[in-house]
Amino acid sequence: MATLQQQKIAQIADILRQTHIDCWLVWVRETSQMMDPVLPLIYGGDLVWPSALLYTSSGEKLAIVGNFDAGGVPEGLFDRVVPYTEGISEPLVAELATIDPASIAVDESVDDVAADGLTAGMKTLLLRSLDGTPYAARLVSAAPIIGRLRGRKTVEELSRIEQAVQITEQIFTELRGFLAVGQTEHSIHRFVHERMKAHNVGDAWQADHNPAVDAGPDKAFGHLGPTEAATREGHLLHLDFGVRFEGYCSDLQRMFFFGSPDRIPEQVMKAFDTVREAVAAAAEAVRPGIRGHQVDDVARRIVSDRGYQPFQHALGHQVGRAAHDGGTLLGPLWERYGDAPNGILEEGNVFTLELYVTTEDYGQVSLEEDIVVTGDGCRFLSHPQQELLCVPPL
Repeated sequence: MATLQQQKIAQIADILRQTHIDCWLVWVRETSQMMDPVLPLIYGGDLVWPSALLYTSSGEKLAIVGNFDAGGVPEGLFDRVVPYTEGISEPLVAELATIDPASIAVDESVDDVAADGLTAGMKTLLLRSLDGTPYAARLVSAAPIIGRLRGRKTVEELSRIEQAVQITEQIFTELRGFLAVGQTEHSIHRFVHERMKAHNVGDAWQADHNPAVDAGPDKAFGHLGPTEAATREGHLLHLDFGVRFEGYCSDLQRMFFFGSPDRIPEQVMKAFDTVREAVAAAAEAVRPGIRGHQVDDVARRIVSDRGYQPFQHALGHQVGRAAHDGGTLLGPLWERYGDAPNGILEEGNVFTLELYVTTEDYGQVSLEEDIVVTGDGCRFLSHPQQELLCVPPL
């Protein structure tokens, strides 16, 4: 059976042809210290000396690596491995002369962090190696390649994400049985990590704020760790939580209310229904070929029409090896997002759908679901939260 890296590499030639790029050069060194975000997807190991991984639109796969690295190159990933001793410039230029590409994509991007693995020092070294050749003038951004490669999930990738989502939902179920009035955010955070250990999964992002635990109306949402604030009857509890299963992530948000369903305040119910309906409407709008900002617009209009201030982040990001996996963004055309919201959705992309609204007296209400884009729409990987999860009083 093909390894995950082999499955992803098999996608590259088609992507190069679709993006009209002749050659992709992944240019790295000392990857244990400075890992290009794309490397685990297509290589799965470390490289020490300056190394060039070359992929062409005709399907050739070539690695130029230091002679001490050559023996550790995983089998089945390349047609040829070219070792060197004194310097990489000569074999690199020789191989490029054989290929003679009109365009050479390198891993730099102003909009997509997942496609920006080329460091300033390595860019300088590359230009030095290509000095006196026509190839220095043929460098282009690999962002269109990497966005598609990370976004087009294989069957194996999607299976791992689905299992991560299922485990996340199971831990939320276990948490519901644990919750009670008077617990601190720290104690809830500890319980979740105990359950993660029991399920043998890791953190989808930094452990100190995974999950984000927000008890009551006074805690501002964000990338914040838990505090000693405690749950109280009549208050809301929000969690933003994801796990990493076999290298792939989930990312979900859930809302709890401390009290019986008949005690939920009207303003909380209105806020919850607005968020729930905006998520559902956005999911209805998702389909291959639509641009990211068009999906964001659907949810944003619902929030505005209900009289709420617009949420201050994108509606959705891609999920994969990272919780924020780069590529097309379901977001507004704001400066901070660059060109990412103009990206086009493709079948196999996995996105979050997430937004919040702010109530007058009870803080923010926020939900987040995970979906996969299908041939004619999308499919929820999570089970969308349809009602507030009530924790009955003691």
